[in-house]
Amino acid sequence: MRSRWRRALTDSPTALPLATMLGIALVDVSTGPEYNLLPVYAAGPAIASARGTVRNVFTVGAVAVALCLLFAWKADRFGELRMTVALAAIAYVTLAAAYAAWSRRKVERRLVDVRDVARTLEDVLLAPVPPAIGPVRIGASYVSAHRATRVGGDLYEAEPCPVGVRLVIADVQGKGLETVQCASVVLTAFREAAPEAEDLAEVGRRIEAALERRTDGRRFVTGILAEVARDGSLLVFNHGHPPPLLLTHDGRTAFVESDDQAPPFGLTGLTGAADLHDSVTRLPLGIGDRLLFYTDGLSEARDADGAFYPVFQRAAPLLRDGRPEDVLTRIRADVAAFTGKAPDDDSALLLIEVHGLPAASADGA
Repeated sequence: MRSRWRRALTDSPTALPLATMLGIALVDVSTGPEYNLLPVYAAGPAIASARGTVRNVFTVGAVAVALCLLFAWKADRFGELRMTVALAAIAYVTLAAAYAAWSRRKVERRLVDVRDVARTLEDVLLAPVPPAIGPVRIGASYVSAHRATRVGGDLYEAEPCPVGVRLVIADVQGKGLETVQCASVVLTAFREAAPEAEDLAEVGRRIEAALERRTDGRRFVTGILAEVARDGSLLVFNHGHPPPLLLTHDGRTAFVESDDQAPPFGLTGLTGAADLHDSVTRLPLGIGDRLLFYTDGLSEARDADGAFYPVFQRAAPLLRDGRPEDVLTRIRADVAAFTGKAPDDDSALLLIEVHGLPAASADGA
């Protein structure tokens, strides 16, 4: 019952103002005519402006005027200066509250329009990944550190290609709208290059070229480019990113470390490391093998003592059972239990599972 009353007060724009004026009326009755709280009824329309429309404000203002007249008559002060001053105060507050409500509603309509545009852009930027492409099943998860947005500087994508499937997961250095712009450049370049590039290194070069053309060059992007062929062979280019975690079908776990990491995207030209073939990691995968890609929002999540989330010790056992999307849900819950708080950094997760090597499915992905 208490929660129902609380819901009624918060959901209706006029419930709280009317309840406030009812409380004032009860106090007015209990204190007697010598106090007479006539001007205080102006609190009703003032409160109504916080959530109500202009019409709500005027409705509450009319109720305030009626209560003021009723209690002035009851206290035998009808027509006195005190009643006139109280009515003037209620009228003034009602007009000011109506203007405030009109201004607030105007801003709210603009915010709704902006939010709709932002939602559309976010949906385009981080479109859902298909549950299966070629030889792999895929699960993806994204958590933004900002409650107002769903997308930040982390990104992931998977695209079918002539040899199987290509994937990217990356993290743009920095915060703010410029990171989202940089992330969109990386995603657009990957989506254009991955399905048609001759090899994975060419995808990386086109991402690098896109960043050079379309950004100010002040940000770099750590990331991983991966390719799973129809025969199960894995290629990985690690551009300064946390290594993916591999769980094999027979239960062995290990990080897929690169002997010679490539520079982050945006810094390749500065380091002179233009040829990425020397930094490729090659690994055969079997049916049932799972590979977890993640950004540092996972590996650098901290508990109350400042300790980092131990990916190998805690995430690896969670990879064993369930669909990829269910596994990622369990990992999210485990991170929340470990940190005991809301995330303070964007976090992207991408989990793939080799479920077979069907050439027909790969061609039709």
